[in-house]
Amino acid sequence: MTEAEAYVAFNLTEQVGSVKVERLVAEHGSVAAAWESYDRKCSRAGGEVDWRGEFAKAKRYGVRILTPADGEYPKIFHDAPGRPLALYVKGDVAALSKGAIAIVGTRRATPYGLDQARKFAEGLAADGWAIVSGLALGIDAAAHEGALAAGGVTVGVLGSALDCFYPEENRELARRMVAAGGAVVSEFPFGRKPDTTTFPQRNHVVAALARGVLAVEAPFKSGTLITIGIAADLGRTVMAVPGRVDSRSSAGCLKLLRDGARLVRNVRDVEEDMSELFPSRNAPAARGGGARAGGGNAPDASPQSDAAPKASVPPPPPFSLEESMVMRNVTPEGVTMDELVEATGLSPAKVNSLCVTLRMKGRLRFFPGNRVATPREP
Repeated sequence: MTEAEAYVAFNLTEQVGSVKVERLVAEHGSVAAAWESYDRKCSRAGGEVDWRGEFAKAKRYGVRILTPADGEYPKIFHDAPGRPLALYVKGDVAALSKGAIAIVGTRRATPYGLDQARKFAEGLAADGWAIVSGLALGIDAAAHEGALAAGGVTVGVLGSALDCFYPEENRELARRMVAAGGAVVSEFPFGRKPDTTTFPQRNHVVAALARGVLAVEAPFKSGTLITIGIAADLGRTVMAVPGRVDSRSSAGCLKLLRDGARLVRNVRDVEEDMSELFPSRNAPAARGGGARAGGGNAPDASPQSDAAPKASVPPPPPFSLEESMVMRNVTPEGVTMDELVEATGLSPAKVNSLCVTLRMKGRLRFFPGNRVATPREP
């Protein structure tokens, strides 16, 4: 059994994720050895784990299965916690390793939101960015359409298996994305239908594939905010488009902006925000020069080419007094919100707001159980 086959086998197995696999690998030395020693080989669908059948189906459907053992597995995933054990890819696998911006938002988008999603995606794709989104109705579909209109590359991440495509209304859009050199991907084995548990996992892949995530339009209760939270935890640049203050569809974006997300008005704003991290890859002046995908300033998979000048990273903004009060009481192991309230003397609402802001700045991580911790050491 190869390492890639073992990853696929684990991906088919009930109650197994990347954290458990990494622990088993540390114990047994390799993924294949970990699989051979694993004694609970029960498929998620029930019965025996048929990893050979999974590869046979992939060949029949024209799908590549990428695992962390494969050279084409996106490098951006390697340092991301919770990375997929397997990625099922229909289309060009190279599309997953382009410098990407994720554009996300509500399914029930307004005409304003749809127009902004198309404009941002078209402009960014024209400058060489790949556009990643969730292939849902609304903002996601508009972003994919905008990238296609620019002749760019776009990647759609499904909340279902590739053979259980959802939503059906976007199947033709997915075909056009693949035909244009993009890809449609899923971390779910064949046969997995969408449900309430699959979409948060999909959102994790969307956030992890991108170097920055842009929220275009989202209400308070929205999967978009889940994606943004994941992106912040992963250290991605978080941006939001402002909307009307009395629009329910923009309430989530306005909250993100209040909590520290970067306000963007146009493509130049996005590229300037990204250039703080990748100064050699995004020249805002090139917008006027008609740069296109594949052009000289198109972003690639590496943050900075060897030939590019080394730019110093600006120092992080200083903490406010109240933020400092929170940070003095947070540990790498994590503390609860209740403990922070007691330690700082601030109200629960204020502590929660401060923690969200600090997460947006990349200074805190959120955990289940209402806990926060300082970032991992680099």
